[in-house]
Amino acid sequence: MDRAEIQANLDRIIQARHNDPFRVLGRHRVGDHLVVRAYVPSAGEVSLVENNQPMRRVSGTDLFEWEGDANSVPERYRLIWRDVDHRQHIAYDPYSFPPQISDFDLHLFGEGKHWHAYRFLGARPHEAEGIAGVLFAVWAPNAERVSVVGEFNNWDGRRHPMRLRGGSGVWELFIPELAPGALYKYEIRTASNGAVFVKADPYGQRMERRPATASIVAPRSSYTWNDGNWLERRARFDWQHRPMSIFEVHLGSWQRGPEGELLNYRAAANTWIGRP
Repeated sequence: MDRAEIQANLDRIIQARHNDPFRVLGRHRVGDHLVVRAYVPSAGEVSLVENNQPMRRVSGTDLFEWEGDANSVPERYRLIWRDVDHRQHIAYDPYSFPPQISDFDLHLFGEGKHWHAYRFLGARPHEAEGIAGVLFAVWAPNAERVSVVGEFNNWDGRRHPMRLRGGSGVWELFIPELAPGALYKYEIRTASNGAVFVKADPYGQRMERRPATASIVAPRSSYTWNDGNWLERRARFDWQHRPMSIFEVHLGSWQRGPEGELLNYRAAANTWIGRP
């Protein structure tokens, strides 16, 4: 990219409109030297950990740059920064990691033939090159920009913009060192009129208790299934063409506690134990 194109891309980062922040943020080789860029709102100063070098603030912005020897910064590097409250933070730069969702998954999803989209959409504990974190992915085909927001970035949509994976409509971002239990949502800027919405994750595995509405990063399941015998029996008959019964209940409209409170399944079950 020439300087004008770089500046146009940086402006889109600052305005929170970029659909591929990896194009300018992160580690980029330019000729025989290296450029590292980071966008860290509310940071007073930012440095690279591996070579102990401070990054230069781009005047009037929260963009930070470093230029130097291409061999002095590894592909996966850490940033250390001090915020306006003088608290120090250190973490791997999310924009130093390559895409994590496979092209095959995106291909099947685009054809409407992916039977297990829940395995890559949503927020899942993930390990990239030996570094643990959380991989976020959401389908938002009409968005201009999507960001992950949460307590870990003060719900600031400028901090963790996601990358759009081609024409799939899928946005993804791996945030290293983030742990299960983190609260999060997606901040979405529409392509049609630039309106900004903050939404819970449609593929989220855990949610806050009402009236709170944030999604929660769930840990990997440790549940041990014991349905091997049933699956073996099911394989002996044509279960897909046999009649079935479906029972449904919405506890909130069916039964409340003595003070009108909402019941969970265990509490509701206890009120019916021993009844005919």
